[in-house]
Amino acid sequence: MKITAGLGSIDDYPRYVRAGADELFCGYVPFSWSEKYGTVLPLNRREVLNYNVQIGSFSELEILANMVQKYQKPVHLTFNSLYYRPEQYEEIARIIQQCRSIGFESYILADPALLVYLRKEKIDCEVHLSGDLGTVNSAMTEVFAKEYPKRIIFQRKNTISEMRAVIRHITAQKEAARKEWTYPTEFEAFALNELCQFSGAFCNSLHCDEMGYLCLVPYWRKPVSCANRCFSENFLEKDIAPDKRVSVPKEDSVLKNDPELERDLALENDVASETTDPISEDGYLCGATGCGLCTLKQLSDAGITHLKLVGRGNYTDFMERDIRNLRRTLEILEDSSTEEEYIRAMKAELFPNGCSHMCYAR
Repeated sequence: MKITAGLGSIDDYPRYVRAGADELFCGYVPFSWSEKYGTVLPLNRREVLNYNVQIGSFSELEILANMVQKYQKPVHLTFNSLYYRPEQYEEIARIIQQCRSIGFESYILADPALLVYLRKEKIDCEVHLSGDLGTVNSAMTEVFAKEYPKRIIFQRKNTISEMRAVIRHITAQKEAARKEWTYPTEFEAFALNELCQFSGAFCNSLHCDEMGYLCLVPYWRKPVSCANRCFSENFLEKDIAPDKRVSVPKEDSVLKNDPELERDLALENDVASETTDPISEDGYLCGATGCGLCTLKQLSDAGITHLKLVGRGNYTDFMERDIRNLRRTLEILEDSSTEEEYIRAMKAELFPNGCSHMCYAR
């Protein structure tokens, strides 16, 4: 499996390549677009101007193109807003053609209408179906096969069994030799960082400078029944801090013997029992905001070819360490004969003091 890492600045490209990234992805928003539309109608899902999260000028993109020629590690450009206004499609097509003129041939798209428009205009660029596209299942692959995407990026909420089923379906269709359609040959899954409770295709939060992200608003992740949610007498006060009291739900008998709940509670107990802080002195913890390292063996067996390491806008030093750690886990996986052996060796080396328990798949 190859590592696909997020890139927020062209200055980071050499560092990430030397750390072990096989390919990278980044956003590109020309100043003319920002001047015309601001952050209300973004070109991709990062409506940010205040820090390094994407490339903002064509001259920077030209420098990056020269770096790609030197290091031979491709960069995919993201045009993955959920939708665009009708008059914007022609403008986006011009931007993509301009990017192609200096060597950028692969694009991550989330708007089906944009993909159809590009094909209608005979723009035969390489397309990766974004994890923000929405539903990813076998029927969806039939729809998009007509537009010949090269890669499917599974969304965060897809289970490993769902990924396996989609890949098997595509493999079967290829063997049936349906020549009129071209099915994806690459499959990407989230591996590190930015676990989100929302599905990208249904998230209408702005990720901008002016306000906090909706996905970072504190909330209770506690399964409760409808009755407990509706009747205040089923709640009681519990001390969280000396100066703060919040309402938390009582135990719900309906949820007893729920294996998923029992697993979550066991994880909470594990966290509570840890006496050593897993976070290093400089604030780093691999997979602090989302981690799928324990599932790499299952992802590989399911047919995943690429692992997404999210990180546009993250600290460069932390991203570099993430890439090195993910590269190291792939080496451990290759040297392990069983999944249990891999997980034991990986946790002993990367998480001697415990992990974040922010699991992508359970």
